[in-house]
Amino acid sequence: MKKSIQDINAIREQMQSQIVMRNGGDSNIVSKYKRQILICGGTGCHSNKSSKILEEFNALIKANGLENDVLTVMTGCFGLCAAGPVVIVYPEGAFYSRITVEDVKEIFDEHIVGGKVVEKFLHEEDNGKEKVIALSDTNFYKKQTRVALRNCGVINPENIDEYIAFDGYQALIKVLTSMEKQEVVDTILASGLRGRGGAGFPTGRKWQFTKDAPGEIKYVACNADEGDPGAFMDRSVLEGDPHALIEAMAIAAYAIGSNQGFVYVRAEYPIAVRRLQIAIDQAKEYGLLGKDILGTGFDFDLEIRLGAGAFVCGEETALMTSIEGHRGEPRPRPPFPAIKGLFGKPTLLNNVETYANVCQIILKGPEWFTSMGTEKSRGTKVFALGGKINNTGLVEIPMGTPLRTVIEDIGGGIPNGKKFKAAQTGGPSGGCIPASLIDTPIDYDSLIAIGSMMGSGGLIVMDEDNCMVDIAKFFLEFTVDESCGKCTACRIGTRRLLELLTKVTDGTATLETLDEMEKLCYYIKDNSLCGLGQTAPNPVLSTLRYFKDEYIAHVVDKKCPAGVCKNLLNFTIDKDKCIGCGMCARQCPANAIVKTDYIAEGHKLPSYTIDQSKCVKCGACVATCKFKAISKG
Repeated sequence: MKKSIQDINAIREQMQSQIVMRNGGDSNIVSKYKRQILICGGTGCHSNKSSKILEEFNALIKANGLENDVLTVMTGCFGLCAAGPVVIVYPEGAFYSRITVEDVKEIFDEHIVGGKVVEKFLHEEDNGKEKVIALSDTNFYKKQTRVALRNCGVINPENIDEYIAFDGYQALIKVLTSMEKQEVVDTILASGLRGRGGAGFPTGRKWQFTKDAPGEIKYVACNADEGDPGAFMDRSVLEGDPHALIEAMAIAAYAIGSNQGFVYVRAEYPIAVRRLQIAIDQAKEYGLLGKDILGTGFDFDLEIRLGAGAFVCGEETALMTSIEGHRGEPRPRPPFPAIKGLFGKPTLLNNVETYANVCQIILKGPEWFTSMGTEKSRGTKVFALGGKINNTGLVEIPMGTPLRTVIEDIGGGIPNGKKFKAAQTGGPSGGCIPASLIDTPIDYDSLIAIGSMMGSGGLIVMDEDNCMVDIAKFFLEFTVDESCGKCTACRIGTRRLLELLTKVTDGTATLETLDEMEKLCYYIKDNSLCGLGQTAPNPVLSTLRYFKDEYIAHVVDKKCPAGVCKNLLNFTIDKDKCIGCGMCARQCPANAIVKTDYIAEGHKLPSYTIDQSKCVKCGACVATCKFKAISKG
């Protein structure tokens, strides 16, 4: 049933008693429930049976007749994926990590019924030395500022009323009832918000260009394709706060004069797609999408378009070509989408995270947003923190935060006492930041200056066991596979570059090969049609710049210093450590380990040796030997 502005505000007021425990709000409001149980329903926790945990809690609540006293909420991602599945119990805010279905009964009996926090399930920090009661008290959260992720892990993403309770659709109401179109654009311009999808183009300028473009029909689109390996920022917003995207796109549509929007999201995100569709259906039911929104005369509708997982469709013109029903290939620019985009009409395209900032800017003002970040990089940025790091998960930090803060404080450092070696930002389009530059502030210009880029927000951490040549090869293999093939520089150039890089890891390259690689990198950057090809050489160039010694070791010494590149490895058995048990020989798939006699102090002892001509470098022997008698190098 369609709602009026008064209805929306009434829902907001009515819901306060339901969500007061979670928002730290008015202490005079009496909670509708005695306890609330929040369970992470992001993809990571969902794959680890968080839905079964929810079912178990609900069954126990029903069996004990506590339906009116205890509320269970399946939320989006809390952020600290390393601790999942996560369960938080209010009013204490007890943060239980790595919960299993078998743990639910004890938490229910002792905490929900007995009122006592179950200490053994609380999250541990500092290698188990400290128990943390509240999620906000963790080192992971203390230095974060959540804007785009403000509702993720807080609300039920499938309940529009909970979104409304947290000021949802208030920005749209403000825009439609009290702001002119140009005033909306000016607000976004004044905020300094830059596109969070990669290049960092000023969002307000893009809105202005599209608004000023001639034509009665215009479109608003959202890039939710997010194809970078290890990146899941946009997915988490869609899973945890889909109405924030819908509201922001409606605001953008009003500002530029559009009545139709499209969200392009990859089909590999089933939970995100389902929750976004539920949110769209709810918004239509409430009259927040469709004809005459909130009785203001503004019409706007929104549809989902599923992508098939092509990385190149993250490029704006390829994305629009795909929405139109054609093979996803980029188009030459100019004309830019703001002039000629979807179906040849002016089109505004931003990514999910960019839109996720819009409503808060409208409600709190551009000055609030500019108070965070740096002069040229305002606000916050969400990163998917992964790789060799203790606290993997989603991180949202003010622009300009040093990389060291993310790695050591928020991320909790490198596991197993290893040394930090590098961080890859920007995915296949970005570059590697060496340990010597760990104090670099994370903002658009600082990262570009050192040969990397912000990208959509993937941040992969590497330690001393990573081979930087192999890392460059990994990302280049990805871009070769994902090239659409439309332009020669990318289609053939990246494949030739990969062949040269493979020579390095195989030990067949020369120093001249390195010079040839660098020359080819700049050719590809200068001649490729779209951003995929133009940035594909970045991982190679940045590793050549900061880790040239590793390339030289591969070429000149025929050694991989990190012991990763198989063709440059030799596995050897230390006869002084070998006890002759034969476990390595039994595990060897190539029968490359043979028994020999070893003479020590006049005694013949059983031992083994590795036939290098048969060895396939699989490492099974190293993994099997309990006495560390086998080394690789």
